[in-house]
Amino acid sequence: MPMEIIIPSRRTFQLRPYEDQPLQRGEIRGRTLCTLISQGTEIGWANGDAFPVRPGYAAVFEVEEVGEGVTGVTRGERRFAMGYHRSSQTHAAEHTLPLPDGMAPDTAVIARLMGVSMTTLMTTKARPGDRVVITGAGPVGFLAAHLFQICGYRVTVVDPDAVRREQLARSGISDTRSAMPLDDPDLAGRVALVVDCSGHEGAVLEGCRIIRRMGEVVLVGVPWRKHTDLTAYDVLNAVFFNHVTLRSGWEWELPMHARSFLWEELLEGYNNAPHSIFSGLSRALDWLAEDKIPLHGLVHHAKPDDPATLYGDIMARHIVEPFIVLDWSQTADR
Repeated sequence: MPMEIIIPSRRTFQLRPYEDQPLQRGEIRGRTLCTLISQGTEIGWANGDAFPVRPGYAAVFEVEEVGEGVTGVTRGERRFAMGYHRSSQTHAAEHTLPLPDGMAPDTAVIARLMGVSMTTLMTTKARPGDRVVITGAGPVGFLAAHLFQICGYRVTVVDPDAVRREQLARSGISDTRSAMPLDDPDLAGRVALVVDCSGHEGAVLEGCRIIRRMGEVVLVGVPWRKHTDLTAYDVLNAVFFNHVTLRSGWEWELPMHARSFLWEELLEGYNNAPHSIFSGLSRALDWLAEDKIPLHGLVHHAKPDDPATLYGDIMARHIVEPFIVLDWSQTADR
């Protein structure tokens, strides 16, 4: 019997059996090799009010079944998908990507967290060479810093956590700060883009204060809870007088797949969409395959057998590595 992780109630994590449904046209299925935990999102779900929740952010699986109408996918192939924490994966083939040759599954799943800030990279008005400040150096902020550095931006990361700053420094991000450098003449009023990956309203306000006129502050981090006594006035004042473009970092503003230019779509009011969620994920996989994201010593491997203990360790911040990968390859009763 296949097994999956379930959050049946607040802060409760269990491993339970489930049954796969018959394969539909266009779908593929296979055994899960590994899945990736998105710590902030999944703990946010566990502290929410709607249950049960089937958590999961990304998976790599080995194809065992190919449904009717699927082309370009072969049995035995390893593919990436946005999948649950479960011992088998079933997905529409078009919503999966093949792994680059030789890529380890536990590296490939990291592409999913790269995709969170990839949308900002593909939509920002800032251009290579501009100064970018990333606030929050958790998993998403760590990867955002590298994405923008790869593309030629001058990156500064702000996080009060010394361990996170040290991890970034070892990975090749040279400019890390414990607090927003509002008095630094090289940055104050010269930053083109602030990407907030912290979800902290104080970081957003400071981003609005350090940005150059008409610069962008993009909200990527989820504000799961209130951290300060700041008011809307504080943020609005900074936005108005600094002429800030403050916007959501919603990754799903892009379509799932790119659209080419079609007259029919133009007449119906659709925009040409050369970028997409999956074009970003594909680029992320390529950059991981090219070793452009240093991950040595930053991936924590765990088994899914005892999710209560694992998620308890996450909530207690006992795991120092930013990336947590579940190894399903040896799970019994798959």
